[in-house]
Amino acid sequence: MTEIPKTFKAFRIHNDAEGYRSSIENIGIDDLNEGDVVIRGEWSGINFKDALAATGKGKILKKYPLVGGIDVAGEVVSSECERFSPGDKVLVTGCDLSEKRDGGYSQYVRLDSNSVISLPAGMTTREAMGIGTAGFTAAISLYRMEALGQTPEAGPIVITGASGGVGSFAIDILTRAGYEVHAITGKVDQFDYLEGLGARQCISRHDLHWGQKPLESIRWAGCIDNAGGDMLAGISRVIDFWGNIACCGMAGGIGLNATNLPLILRGVSLIGISSMNTPYDIRKVLWDRLANEWRPNHFETIVNNEVSLDDLGGAFDLLMKGGALGRTLVNLSDAYVS
Repeated sequence: MTEIPKTFKAFRIHNDAEGYRSSIENIGIDDLNEGDVVIRGEWSGINFKDALAATGKGKILKKYPLVGGIDVAGEVVSSECERFSPGDKVLVTGCDLSEKRDGGYSQYVRLDSNSVISLPAGMTTREAMGIGTAGFTAAISLYRMEALGQTPEAGPIVITGASGGVGSFAIDILTRAGYEVHAITGKVDQFDYLEGLGARQCISRHDLHWGQKPLESIRWAGCIDNAGGDMLAGISRVIDFWGNIACCGMAGGIGLNATNLPLILRGVSLIGISSMNTPYDIRKVLWDRLANEWRPNHFETIVNNEVSLDDLGGAFDLLMKGGALGRTLVNLSDAYVS
C-alpha cells in the first residue's frame, strides 16, 4: 500500500493581498479539501480553462487558494467509499476541480467519490488524460447531437476552432462514427494536420464571409462550435433543417448576435455543452465509448506534447497566445518531496 508522504508537489493558485499568482508549492494532504478518496496522481492535461485559471485571465476559481487542474487520473491510495479500493485506477474530469475544489495538478489528490470514474478496461491513465476534458467534451457534443436525431446521412458536420484539443478530438471521433467532417480554423498552416485527423475539407476562418440575413444558404447539417461570438452567430444561419449546433467554447467571445429564425423556421437546435456537470451515469457511458467505439484513431498525433508540473507556466503562456496545437499532457509522476 502506498503511503502518503508528508509533503508533495502541487501547482497552487492564490488571490489575496499579495495579488493573483500561481506556482509550484510543497503541500501536505491536510492542505487539500476534504474527500473520501485519495489518489496518487499519474497524469493530467492542459485545457483552455486551466490556462485562464492559472493566469487570472478568467474568473474560474470560486475560492482561494486552490490547486489547479480540472482533470486527473491515477491510482487510489485510500478510500472510504466501497466502490473503490487501493490500487484501483481512476479518473476525474471537471466536477468542480480547480473551481470549488483542489484540482489535479498535484502528486496526491483528495476527491469526492461521486466524481470518480473507474478507468475503463483497456485504457491507461495516460490515454485518459490525453483525451481529458477536451475529448470528453467532443464526446458529449456528439452524444447530445445524436440524442436529437443527428446522423451521418444528414450531411457534413463542421467543427470550429478545429486545431485545439476539443476540435481535434471532435474530428477524430466524428470521423470514426461515420460522419463527414469539415474544419474551420484560423491556422491555415495546420490544414495538413486536420486532414490527417480525418477532416474532408478545411476552411480558413479569415475566408468566411457570412451574409447578414437571418437565414443564409445551407452549408452543413450540424456543428460543434468552440468559438462562440460572431462565428456561432454566422454558423446558426447556415445549418440545415433539424440540424444541431453543440456550443462548447468561447474562444471567439461570449456574445451572440443572432436571431431565433434558424430555430423556429429550420428547426435548428442550439445545444449547450457543460462537461463540468455531466451526470455521473452519462460520464460512465461516454468514457466506455471513448475506450471502445469512439476511441481516437490519432491519439499520438493529437496528444503531441508532454510537460511536468514545473513546466506548466510556459505551457499556459503558449496556449493563451494561441500557439498550442492539439493536446498537452502533464506528467505528475516526478519524484515527490518527502
